[in-house]
Amino acid sequence: MVAKKDTGQEAVTHRTLVAGLGAAEKAALLARSDGAGLRQLALHWGAIVVLGTMIWARVPFWPLLILPQGILLAFLFTAEHEAIHDSAFASPWLNRLVANVCGFLVLVPPDWFRFFHFAHHRHTHDPARDPELGAAKPKTRRAYLIYLTGLPVWRDLAKALWANAAGQDPGAFVPRNKLTLVRGEARLFLTLYAVLALTALADLILGEGAFARLLFFTWLLPIVLGAPFLRAYLMAEHTLCPHEANMLVNTRTTYTNPLVRRLAWNMPYHVEHHVFPAVPFHQLPRLHALIKPHLRETAPGYLAFHRRIWREYGRPADADPSG
Repeated sequence: MVAKKDTGQEAVTHRTLVAGLGAAEKAALLARSDGAGLRQLALHWGAIVVLGTMIWARVPFWPLLILPQGILLAFLFTAEHEAIHDSAFASPWLNRLVANVCGFLVLVPPDWFRFFHFAHHRHTHDPARDPELGAAKPKTRRAYLIYLTGLPVWRDLAKALWANAAGQDPGAFVPRNKLTLVRGEARLFLTLYAVLALTALADLILGEGAFARLLFFTWLLPIVLGAPFLRAYLMAEHTLCPHEANMLVNTRTTYTNPLVRRLAWNMPYHVEHHVFPAVPFHQLPRLHALIKPHLRETAPGYLAFHRRIWREYGRPADADPSG
């Protein structure tokens, strides 16, 4: 049972919705599962391994596989996101393992990201305290197109990784007693990246370059090409939503097809995730069914959302809505 549908006479918020859930319903929603997580992971990692093997074997038309490989790799970010919430699996060690592997592949160290992301949840769309709003967001069509390339985000991630490794203050969202943890994680990631880079360089100079080609064609080139799809997906979560504390208002659920929902670990149900962050990905459709009448920010699809973005960013600056 959830709070009554908003009739305009009462203000329904994410807090009233969660408070209106019965104990049995909450318990069902919060049920974590190694089985559900492993099935999802097997599909995601398995597809990457299969496509990577086909690219490496240079099957006929193998260059056409590089883009789908990149999309799968880029969306490992959503797997890491679920794992840092400790809700992808029931077993903590599985969440930790997946967060570290996925985080390494997408250049997002999981301990640092956990602090960053939890601050985002606590202060969603608060310009002063939400770290996701720390970097300038696109406000024009030109800035929007540049952002979609993923290049500004790669630059910011690399700068954050280097700064953390150097012991610089990562920001207020990292607890002071966790600075050593974040610094050590960044240094470990940089060390591993350096080992891979030096091994690839040595292979190019002294060997036949097989290892370097493997890294380039199955990971580096694909993930750069796949990044714009992740950026386009992530923009729909909060962009153009008002700066209000109510998660029903400052976050957007995007209706899409089952393939995209599977790829993104059900995170298109993003209002649902912000309303009740502890609910694991495989229970978000159930939560969606419960709170759907109260959703205020939705999009009928990602193409529809980006058509809206294009229209909004073509308006004069003084008419630009909240980003």
